[in-house]
Amino acid sequence: MEVTTQTLGIGSRVKHPAYGEGVVIRLHKVAYEICFMTYGIKDVGRNYEKLEIIEAIEAQEVVSFTQAEESLIKILKHWSDVSEAVELGDKWNDGLMILKPGDENLKSKEIPIESFFHKIVMVRDRIRVMEQRINSSVNLSDEEKVNLQQYITRIYGSLTTFNVLFKYKEDYFVGEKSKS
Repeated sequence: MEVTTQTLGIGSRVKHPAYGEGVVIRLHKVAYEICFMTYGIKDVGRNYEKLEIIEAIEAQEVVSFTQAEESLIKILKHWSDVSEAVELGDKWNDGLMILKPGDENLKSKEIPIESFFHKIVMVRDRIRVMEQRINSSVNLSDEEKVNLQQYITRIYGSLTTFNVLFKYKEDYFVGEKSKS
């Protein structure tokens, strides 16, 4: 276990005994600003002996905020469940989804479209994280990764019905392309 006796640079990966794994996003005179996957951004003293270094990046004299922000976004997208803002199509704002059973003796269920849309986006984001974890797994063979990727593509294909809810086409679910 290596402890922090050196100055860590932005992008260094560390492990805190209480907060878990995180990434250094900013340097202060006496502390590191670290973004932890579960607990968010916390300040940790540079001399904190229980901070384990997973991957050290050499500290640079000057790092622009833009460089740090780009690094953090890349790291968070790769390692966490952070989701990007996805907009509901304008025509669905304040809309209501009504589920009406075939049996008229049963009560209908009304769900705000925004709530339903939020759940769909969460499913999509979690599938993307699963896909990233499969692709970066060292325990799966290339063949297993390809097979799992094909299932994920089929899942996306099954969800294309919900593309009508998205405001922008680049947010759509995309399944297998038909072979002509």
